Amino acid sequence: MVDILVADDDAEIVDLLRLDLELMGFSIDFVSDGLAASKKAESKRYDLFILDVMMPKMDGFELCKKLRGMRLSATTPIILLTAKGTIEDKIRGFNAGADDYLVKPFEFQELMVRMRALFRRTGTLKNQQSQRKNELLAAGDIEILPTSLECRIKGKVVKLTPTEFEILYCLMQHVGEAVGLGTILQEVWGYEADEDVRMLRVHVGGLRQKIEENHKHPQYLQTVTNVGYRLIVNPESSETSLTGMSTSYQR
Repeated sequence: MVDILVADDDAEIVDLLRLDLELMGFSIDFVSDGLAASKKAESKRYDLFILDVMMPKMDGFELCKKLRGMRLSATTPIILLTAKGTIEDKIRGFNAGADDYLVKPFEFQELMVRMRALFRRTGTLKNQQSQRKNELLAAGDIEILPTSLECRIKGKVVKLTPTEFEILYCLMQHVGEAVGLGTILQEVWGYEADEDVRMLRVHVGGLRQKIEENHKHPQYLQTVTNVGYRLIVNPESSETSLTGMSTSYQR
């Protein structure tokens, strides 16, 4: 059974989500404020959080940050629901630890697309390990650990969010190659959307802060101008070969 916590003080939204999600076979807990959601998350492990941004006692942004600091919810996928659709609000949500962002009003089918994408990343609905057993999980300095959503770099273990893990996993399957933004969006989110490119960059920024010694001058996760990103797993040995390439890399 998939356990979902929904936190929203809009009674109409809650009633609609209760009906649709329970019909889909999910087990749902509902709370109407951020503080109550935080207390629920302290005592129970959930497979997904669906959080309203504007809630009493603790807003969705603050709740996201708190959930990411808890043992039981550090890697649990989070979808934010909000009436605010500005790019600044989306960036704030992703920086707080959210994995996806849905603007009200929305269709339930759109929410399900986002949920399935997150469940696919975490293996909630099916065994992802069997699909990945023959795929690249370690190269050079970097090893990724799907069961715990972690990566190990030179022996140092780093905990990642589901989205950060999937971005790194995607790039790991194309080590040394320039991977386009559209390809990453398709492989990680399951769809392409021009407006989500900036969101991807926010997640990449968070990933760099975790895996790079200096995130302002990344060695592993490099930007390929006008293309996307490239993962370098042996930066010291690759430095010489990159010098003469015509493609521009921003560090």
